[in-house]
Amino acid sequence: MWKDNTATRPTPIPAPETKEPVRIDTPPTPQYTPVAAAAPVARPEAGQPRKESVIAPDITIEGKIEGTGSVRVGGKFKGDVNVQGDLTVELGAKLTGSVRAAKVTIAGELEGNIEESSCVDLQQTGVMTGDLKAGSLTVAAGARMRGRAEFGWDDSAPKVGKQGNGRGVGSDAGS
Repeated sequence: MWKDNTATRPTPIPAPETKEPVRIDTPPTPQYTPVAAAAPVARPEAGQPRKESVIAPDITIEGKIEGTGSVRVGGKFKGDVNVQGDLTVELGAKLTGSVRAAKVTIAGELEGNIEESSCVDLQQTGVMTGDLKAGSLTVAAGARMRGRAEFGWDDSAPKVGKQGNGRGVGSDAGS
């Protein structure tokens, strides 16, 4: 069907001029932003990067850290750290407590034992006071450590040689 589009359309009537400006009130903008409820924590799947938690340089915390992610300490933390990810102690930071992490990088100060780690990297500015047990250890020139270090040993492998009796390895003295 055909329509005639040439029909006249009503013309808008102009508003009368007033000397006072027209004021249009707008609702005030909210001072906050609504936040959605937190989603349940999902375990990282293979190939997915782990999340990293950061303790900022101007923060001091005392407590315990446990989890699957990685932790970066920029401030001061007193307590034990047990994470499946990596632990980084930044330059100017201090961690006091025992550590278990996949990889530990120390550029600041660690006062405590590294009880288990696949890799420890003690950087040039790093200071460690305590014992460490790791799969591998890298120490940069200028780094400082006071304690005992065990690395490169696989405790699940059978021991080579005889067990000692406290009087020297394999010693039969006094039998």
